[in-house]
Amino acid sequence: MTTRTWTGLMNVVPMLAVLLVGCGGGASGPAPSTQPIEARAGARDVQASGNDLPIIAPDDVQKSQSAAVFQRVANTDIEVVYDRPVARGRELFGGIVALDEVWNPGANDATAISFSRDVTVNGEPVAAGRYSLWASPGASDWTVIFSTAADVYHTPYPGEELDALRLRITPQRGNHVESLAYYFPMVEGKETELRLHWGETIVPMLITVP
Repeated sequence: MTTRTWTGLMNVVPMLAVLLVGCGGGASGPAPSTQPIEARAGARDVQASGNDLPIIAPDDVQKSQSAAVFQRVANTDIEVVYDRPVARGRELFGGIVALDEVWNPGANDATAISFSRDVTVNGEPVAAGRYSLWASPGASDWTVIFSTAADVYHTPYPGEELDALRLRITPQRGNHVESLAYYFPMVEGKETELRLHWGETIVPMLITVP
């Protein structure tokens, strides 16, 4: 092989490699995105705690700590932001939470739920926006309330005149959950189920998006 032929081959090989990568040769799927994760569709804004924050003494940690849960259904975003009271061996419903009285299922600031588009909850329409969540536990059924008073404290209840929706829901029983939780156990097509779960009581809400 002449020096000229060898030099020509060395020039061709890198070009073939570029073509193979561009055409997906040797790859099992699409090339990874080079877009920053914070700019990708579906990414959530996350604030890092950072080491510059002060260390909290155990006695100063708030008793009901903050949490949030997010679910995208098709192109509708649903988010619940709340604080999590802890059972600590207490009787919950009919105990520290009175039956047949309106209560905020959370602590500190009232639990808030937001929808980026109009949805239905258990078949009832709810407009896009942000709401506070309230509930009146009963011996057999619960009343769950979506209030347009979105950014309020967990007491007092803002009043019926600000209600956007009231739902009558029969709770289910499940495994004990020590700290109150909201979660989405199912998402399929254009439906998801949001559950309120504390102790052995589960309050399910079926959310359908357009």
